[in-house]
Amino acid sequence: EDFRANAEYIRMGDVIVDVPGGSNNHNYANVTLIVELARLHGVHAVWAGWGHASENPTLPDELERSNPPIKFIGPQGPPMRALGDKIGSTIIAQSAGVPCIGWNGQDIIAEYDRSKGSLPQDVYDEATVSTATQAETCATQLGFPVMIKASEGGGGKGIRKVTRAEDVADAYRQVCGEVPGSPIFIMKLSQNSRHLEVQLLADEYGDAIALNGRDCSVQRRHQKIIEEGPPVAASPDVWKEMEKAAVALAKAVHYTNAGTVEYLYSELDSKFYFLELNPRLQVEHPVTEMITRVNLPAAQLQVAMGLPLYHIPEIRELYGKNRYEEAVADNDESNKIDFATTPREDPNGHCIAVRITAENAEAGFKPTSGGIQELNFRSTPSVWGYFSMDSSGSIHEFADSQFGHLFARGSDREHARRNMVLALKELSIRGDISTTVEYIAKLMELEDYVANRIDTAWLDGIIAQNIDGMGAAAGGALKRRRSSVNIEDVDNHVYVVLGATILAFDKSKEAETTFLNLIEKGQLPPRTLLTMKHKIELILSGMKYKLSCICNGPDRFSISLSDDESNKVSTTVRVLSDGGYLIAIGGQSYVTYVTARNSASTGMRINVAGASVAFSPDYDPTSLRSDVAGKLVKKLKPEGAHVKKGEAYAEIEVMKMFMPLKVEESGTISWRQNEGASLQAGDLLAEVELDNPENVAMVSVFEGAMNVAGWTSTAAAAAPAPSIAKTRPHLAFRYALETLKAAMAGYIQSLEDVEAAWADMAIAVANPLLPAYEIEENMSVLSGRIPAPLFDSVSNVLTEFKRSYDATSGSGIPLKFPARDLLSILKSYADTIDDTSEKQLLETVTAPLRDTILPYSKSKAAGVPGAERALLCFEEILRNWLGVERSFYEANDFSDAVENLRRVHKTDPAVILDICRAHEQLATSSAIAGKILGAISDGTRLDLDANSAVSNVGRVSMVAGAESLSSIMPVVADIGSIGGGDSYAEVALRARKLLMQASMPSLDRRKEHILSASKDISESSGSDLSREAQNVLAERSPIAEVLFPILKSNISPSVSIGLLELYLRHLYRPYSLKTFERDVDKKVVKFSFLNKREEGVLSSSASITSFSELTRAVSSGSLGQVSDHSESKIDRKDEQIPSTMERTGVCMLLNDINSLNAAMPNALEKFPQYSGATSKSDVGAINVLYFIVAGVDAIVGSD
Repeated sequence: EDFRANAEYIRMGDVIVDVPGGSNNHNYANVTLIVELARLHGVHAVWAGWGHASENPTLPDELERSNPPIKFIGPQGPPMRALGDKIGSTIIAQSAGVPCIGWNGQDIIAEYDRSKGSLPQDVYDEATVSTATQAETCATQLGFPVMIKASEGGGGKGIRKVTRAEDVADAYRQVCGEVPGSPIFIMKLSQNSRHLEVQLLADEYGDAIALNGRDCSVQRRHQKIIEEGPPVAASPDVWKEMEKAAVALAKAVHYTNAGTVEYLYSELDSKFYFLELNPRLQVEHPVTEMITRVNLPAAQLQVAMGLPLYHIPEIRELYGKNRYEEAVADNDESNKIDFATTPREDPNGHCIAVRITAENAEAGFKPTSGGIQELNFRSTPSVWGYFSMDSSGSIHEFADSQFGHLFARGSDREHARRNMVLALKELSIRGDISTTVEYIAKLMELEDYVANRIDTAWLDGIIAQNIDGMGAAAGGALKRRRSSVNIEDVDNHVYVVLGATILAFDKSKEAETTFLNLIEKGQLPPRTLLTMKHKIELILSGMKYKLSCICNGPDRFSISLSDDESNKVSTTVRVLSDGGYLIAIGGQSYVTYVTARNSASTGMRINVAGASVAFSPDYDPTSLRSDVAGKLVKKLKPEGAHVKKGEAYAEIEVMKMFMPLKVEESGTISWRQNEGASLQAGDLLAEVELDNPENVAMVSVFEGAMNVAGWTSTAAAAAPAPSIAKTRPHLAFRYALETLKAAMAGYIQSLEDVEAAWADMAIAVANPLLPAYEIEENMSVLSGRIPAPLFDSVSNVLTEFKRSYDATSGSGIPLKFPARDLLSILKSYADTIDDTSEKQLLETVTAPLRDTILPYSKSKAAGVPGAERALLCFEEILRNWLGVERSFYEANDFSDAVENLRRVHKTDPAVILDICRAHEQLATSSAIAGKILGAISDGTRLDLDANSAVSNVGRVSMVAGAESLSSIMPVVADIGSIGGGDSYAEVALRARKLLMQASMPSLDRRKEHILSASKDISESSGSDLSREAQNVLAERSPIAEVLFPILKSNISPSVSIGLLELYLRHLYRPYSLKTFERDVDKKVVKFSFLNKREEGVLSSSASITSFSELTRAVSSGSLGQVSDHSESKIDRKDEQIPSTMERTGVCMLLNDINSLNAAMPNALEKFPQYSGATSKSDVGAINVLYFIVAGVDAIVGSD
């Protein structure tokens, strides 16, 4: 397991020996194996460190019996057996007068036999609790709460707190299971006490000293988390007494090497009680080393070599002596040190140690196992640390949960605390495991810890408030208090959005991969693989979030609640080379790693900036699963037994710890695993048939607004950003173009987003600074790559243009960008270079700049400097759209289209995916294509002589004045020829109308003809029309687009009325016109007409297969019906009116809308029904009334 985990120590050893895997009784705790390997390899000494066999007295005994003997770097077997055994050490301590807390052997007094190194067996047996029944009796006599402890336990194993008699039996069995074969005893629990310990070092000549000590009061499950030294809770006088008692105990049993005497200390009465002696080096020994400057492992080695304490250099310095004694005769004892009377140097500042463990702090410090992808720590002069593996390692199920240790020093406790908190925040650990790093960093910033108001129950109290035992969160929600630890720097809602983004991104990529695989296999991929909308459900901290994730681009998503998609937040995601995700939300970036994939049994776990976030699986109390890897040790309930809510049903062994599992709801249990089974996270242990399934409280579903930066309504999110469009139009143009292209590529864009992008683009292309910013952007790349004079010349032109813009801004004076001047500068400078190769090099380098300038030299309208730029982008979009849809409107169905694409793109299935994805959003892409065609249509109607970007139908055109408008018509013709049914009918019709419009006479010529015809009508007195008027009506040219410009020009009232009559005759061509009456004074035209439907030669949905065919149709007038689609059609209600019924129409010209009320009577009196000359119609309303308001400047035409 250590090899697979890539343990760090493997690379440090000179000789590596394979040993059996599994639990430590097969390897590191197997004394026979250790001794045999030591003999085999001829080692001189064995150092057992801590844990495993380090406290097993059989190991030094067996090593001593070896031939030749092998030195054990530690105490001899008898003292280790006497003091390492908790029962024996407590008997020896209380017999020596050391204060002890109440326990089941508190009345036993015995004498330690130093020659044998043991206590009398009958005394030892008397102090041992042998059965669960005896344990319950002793616990009741001592009074609850009590601690049931294994005499050979340690490191948090073999110890249980019990608060009531009913739990004694289970706790007793768990302690026996964690330390098999160990004697058991019961001790009264000392509440509100501190755990203080004295570091001992004794030589082989009877000397023993105390190397100060440590405060290890911050514990969970009786296992240390934070250690610090020197202890400041006890007064100096009391601490000196504790050290003296510890030294006396060591001398009483002739203890050698390093050891630790542990005490419980009550601050209320300043009393201390012996707890136990650890006959080994503690894992937190660097705390003592930093405050005493004594290297404890080196001191252990020197003691084992036979050196007395006063010969060890660092010990001498600690007691104020020279590091090396002077050379004297062998029998001279002047260099000896009387440790009992010689004062010790003061501590060297303060040191705090933190254990780095693979445990889930938010789940009661439950152990976890798995791989590590990143471990980043750098020691500093103030903080030192070590780890048992690196970034390529892992924590396996048989390992101890601790895999690292940090030590921070400072001039005082507060200084050391600050250094440690900073180190913890900079430590980065990422992998399949959970760690306590962030939790402890927060813990050390709590007021209680800062003020040193802690005891051994302090951390367990915090855990108990957050977590019910070792099971799930109580009631599904974590409870908090003032001194509780909330490790979440980031709001839970941000974690939810991050998780949803990752799941949606992964689903999209998986669907794409599946699509490509099916294409390569010759199979038809289902269209569901092209979906851009994913439903995600996540549970965090007892709250379920039902989310809708919409893919807006290859790496862009909109996250909203499923039942309210009007509010959303946009996210972007990039995949890092190490498998992480760089996700941007609301302007903030988060580096996120998935440490456990989402599953029905375990949920997903992510790591965000070092914080481990665990999403819960969906709540299912009927399935009892293990959420960690381990072994099923015991079934606490038999098959078919009834279990109550919160009752333990099984015990599992996780990292040498026994942990109870509890049911979440009452019911009858059915087992699916046997005792001894190895478990993986998510394995089903048992099922529960619930007593009252209808009463099971499910997790709450979140409603409301998410507390996430950027969370806003769709309308607000889609609102144009005027500041960007005005101050940085090139960025606004770019973002808008990306949105439109993403929509055309098949990624979902809301209607609001498309409209916002369209509006932003319209603002940007009309901004005079657009070309300046785009060219400046190119110039920044060319700085240093083109000659300085050329660079300065171009820069000066741009600077001067900006200065002119600032001077004329707000004046309404259009400013023409000097694009042609810039092109001339480039050409002129190139012409001055005689060397052909240099000239070609310059032209190559400046080609991107020239390409950027060129479109702005082809924009003729001063009000739309970006017209040509926009037109080129629109042409690219239309060509791509046509290329996508041609594959589908020419095929019978989706499968035929895919098969045709497969034949064309045999070697590039990604192209097929892109085409199919784009086709899936046909409705949106067709709408955008239609908007582009509409913009082109408006652009062709621009009157350049008017020096305005407003077309003759009143709309601002983004492509007005673009030189290449005529060049785009072949693409428009191809779109106009599309068949394929209703899906393409509207956009094809719009293309055909645009082609017809482009084929008509120029705007100026049409205005002349219409104005001349209007004059002829105004001068005529009868119903006969002049030849000019007949020609205008025969051409069927649209009159609406020139109607208002002519009305606003300086024409006489009679000509204006003649224009109205011409317009009405044009508009009512599908009807039989009878009479016309003009009233110049009242500005009214009255006419009568009859229903008479006129059928066009070509219907609006007819298919035209070529541009030449379309041109012939236009020239022959057969597209008349198409052109009249918006302005001359018979309403369906008209079909109900008999063709013999004469109808009346009235059209009145107004200067402004405010005169409508005054003009209404004059208009109404023209109707015969109103004056009473004719009776009302039986079929309802048959007449029509028009008001044309000609005095308003900003006219917005309908589409």
